[in-house]
Amino acid sequence: MTDQNDTNPQHAGARQTKPWVKMALEFGPLLVFFVFFTRYKDAHFVIGGTDYSGFVVATALFIPLMAVSTFILWRLTGRLAPMQIATLVLVVVFGGLSVWFNDPHFFKMKPTIIYLIFAAILAFGLWRGKPWLQLVMDGAIPMKTEGWTILTKRLIALFLFLAVANEVIWRTMSDQAWVNFKTFGLTILMFGFFIAQGPLFSRYGTEKPKNDD
Repeated sequence: MTDQNDTNPQHAGARQTKPWVKMALEFGPLLVFFVFFTRYKDAHFVIGGTDYSGFVVATALFIPLMAVSTFILWRLTGRLAPMQIATLVLVVVFGGLSVWFNDPHFFKMKPTIIYLIFAAILAFGLWRGKPWLQLVMDGAIPMKTEGWTILTKRLIALFLFLAVANEVIWRTMSDQAWVNFKTFGLTILMFGFFIAQGPLFSRYGTEKPKNDD
């Protein structure tokens, strides 16, 4: 039987890159946003006669950095995951609205929107009887379909939780609290979630067939 990853178009043309390079490109813009905001959160910048807060200027800096890092990642690997593309689009749209209207609320809403979209897409896939998460991640985590179904349900629950948590935090807490949550909280929760799935990966994991030369 042919390995699914050999015929999966999601993996066609993909190139490997060093993990630290990939991590730097994915988290670098966010760290720059965090550092700039923390340094200038109480500052005001007058640009073109308009007074911008440190938050809005940090957002304006984050948008092109995110676009450039995503482009570099695409050039290095030859592909982008659908989640990466969707994230970039929403960053440009909601970040751009925050800068255009000089209102940080749009950018703060972005995580809520993106997690709800991801949850809806995964739920629609399950409703169609197709765990779409398997198409995206099967090359990294080979599992049986039953395992992907369980993981998808758990990830939908996580995305819904993160959407609610983001709304609660940005509406009830300070800008610094929200920036801390976005920079570190969301990342830690995502990593913690996948680490906690170890038993699931072990139970439903599959091995790629070895070529007997």
